[in-house]
Amino acid sequence: MSPTLIFLLVMSLFAVNNGNPNIEIKIGVILDMDSNVGKMSKTGISMAIRDFYRKHDNYTTIIHPYYRDSKQDNVQAASAALDLMKNIQVTAIIGPMTSSQADFVIDLGNKEKVPVISPAASPSLSPYNNHYFIRSAYNSTLQLKPITELIKHFSWSEVVFMYEDGEYGRGLVPYLSDAMMNIGTKVTYQTVIYPSASDDWILAELYKLKTMQTRVFVVHALPDLALRLFKKVNEAGMMDEGYVWFITEGLTNQLHDHKEDLMQGVIGVKSFIRNSGKLFDFKKRWKREFRSLYPDDDETQLDTSGIRLYDTIFGLAMALEKTLKEKGDPAMDSEGTRALKGGSMLLQSIRNFRFDGLSGDFNICHGQLQSSAYEIVNIIGTGEKTIGFWSPKNGISKMLDNETKGIKPVMWPGDSHVIPKGWEIPVSNKNMLRVGVRIGGFDQFIDADIDPETHQVTMTGFCVDVFKAVVDALPYALKFEFVRFVSFDDKRPAGTFDDLVFNLSIGGYDAVVGDITILAYRSDRVAFTLPYTEAGVSLVVPIKDERKSAWIFLKPLEKELWITFGAFFIYTGLVVWVIEHRVNEEFRGAPHKQVGMLLYNSFSTLVYSHRARLISNLSRFVMIVWVFVVLVLTSSYTASLTSMLTILKARRTWSMTSFGMMTRREGTQMMKMIELPLAIVNTSRISLHKDKVVHEHNSRGSLC
Repeated sequence: MSPTLIFLLVMSLFAVNNGNPNIEIKIGVILDMDSNVGKMSKTGISMAIRDFYRKHDNYTTIIHPYYRDSKQDNVQAASAALDLMKNIQVTAIIGPMTSSQADFVIDLGNKEKVPVISPAASPSLSPYNNHYFIRSAYNSTLQLKPITELIKHFSWSEVVFMYEDGEYGRGLVPYLSDAMMNIGTKVTYQTVIYPSASDDWILAELYKLKTMQTRVFVVHALPDLALRLFKKVNEAGMMDEGYVWFITEGLTNQLHDHKEDLMQGVIGVKSFIRNSGKLFDFKKRWKREFRSLYPDDDETQLDTSGIRLYDTIFGLAMALEKTLKEKGDPAMDSEGTRALKGGSMLLQSIRNFRFDGLSGDFNICHGQLQSSAYEIVNIIGTGEKTIGFWSPKNGISKMLDNETKGIKPVMWPGDSHVIPKGWEIPVSNKNMLRVGVRIGGFDQFIDADIDPETHQVTMTGFCVDVFKAVVDALPYALKFEFVRFVSFDDKRPAGTFDDLVFNLSIGGYDAVVGDITILAYRSDRVAFTLPYTEAGVSLVVPIKDERKSAWIFLKPLEKELWITFGAFFIYTGLVVWVIEHRVNEEFRGAPHKQVGMLLYNSFSTLVYSHRARLISNLSRFVMIVWVFVVLVLTSSYTASLTSMLTILKARRTWSMTSFGMMTRREGTQMMKMIELPLAIVNTSRISLHKDKVVHEHNSRGSLC
């Protein structure tokens, strides 16, 4: 059985109540029928009417909806409202859903005295100034409180506001500026994006924003325009690490309808609705109902506005029943608009009602839905993760029901967990950092490669690598260009290192990179970084590779030590033989046998393979001492031989009583000779005159 037949059957069952016909109340509904929001809302309204009168079958009134399609056009929405008011003579109108369409319809409602119940959240549409306007959503200015508290929490001092042209976007502008001013944050720029703007225009605007310093953006736009915007944001490289993006509730609520991964790391806010068994059951029934009505639509999902619209129908039905019981049957007013007797009584009932609905405490006071709490979400891929909550009582907290301040860890744009600084040095070429470099020393430290065709200079070397690594580690972008410190003919340095430092101090450069010595008088003019190399002293000597010698196994010990060890081997064997000869038969026999036993018993201790049985305790004591000595000797020998086989040995090929030690100044270019006395026999003397060396350095500018 189709849902339409079910609805008609239910309506016919409610047409008789205790033998008396129900009073049909005509309610107009204006939706964008082809949009996801329109489909979701129509399904929710039908279910709300059916559910309400199933629970309240004793009511004498029953809502009959009259649907009209606004076709996403403001004029069409106004035309539909006028048709409902004049021709259908509805008692009230639900919708439109957007602020721009609602602006026209509210004016007609005020004129025709027909209540207009809409979730239009623009602050310029005030229920206090429009008596027949009832807002079934939070005022959009309330979402600025969680956004501003987040900005204050991360200590960002500047933001850029991007909003859609129209009633929805413009209405929030003055309130955002005031909210930021209250926390000491400056709105440095406001960008108005027209729905009709081309993609090229949006991209050009983004590139202009990219040249500015601020990296924190707040976007207030409807989903269709916002998705176009974020496509270009990704294309412009503004979704990389260091950027911060906030989106408002209107966009956050409908992200589930769009499966494109365009907003990785974006932070959004939306009204919080606590999960309950009732809500869970309704979501299942709504999904089943929606699939039966729109089997080809796999994208649309139920969101906060759909749940609140369901509660709105319940509140309207209760207000109609209450007014009818107090004032009697419906009649015609003087302007021909269908209304209940005592229209002011109905209006007051609609503008002020409160009950426990699917969304929780549904409280409309003076035509405005009262706020409770906001949920803060982090967009990750095509889904979202709750990172915190905001409530009027606790402010920002990790959990709604406790006072734990702050939010959970955030995945920022660029898949980064590092909190963005919120600003960067502009990337405009006009504001690039001028970095001075002096060429003419060791190429390994700093050098310049010049393209012969384009004359483009590419800097290389250790100092350049260090500088670039530091720039890459900064939490913001730093654009720079190297400027060589050269003469007019472009062939030699334009001066000494002191001249380079002086040019930096008078503004010739923004910074200088190179192997520059930190000296006291230079520190009076410029600021130095911490040293990144050590000014050490080294002695260069040739290497003697003894590993190729066939007698290397004898090298670990000196010749005298080898002779001493051999003598002790024989002596120890002789002592043991003398002690054991009288009592041990193994040490007796022919002379050659006794000599062999003497040597074998002693030398076999090298590998601990001696097997002769010793009888005398005195000889045993001698062997214990000797085995310990052998252990020490073999261990030392093994270590020395291993070292010789694995490590090349530096050797001195000449000797002297003094030598010149050179310390690095300006990247091993400035030499200083220091006389160091050495206790070495003078076989050949090398004389280096330090004044000559310094003179040669100053004249040639190179290592001597």
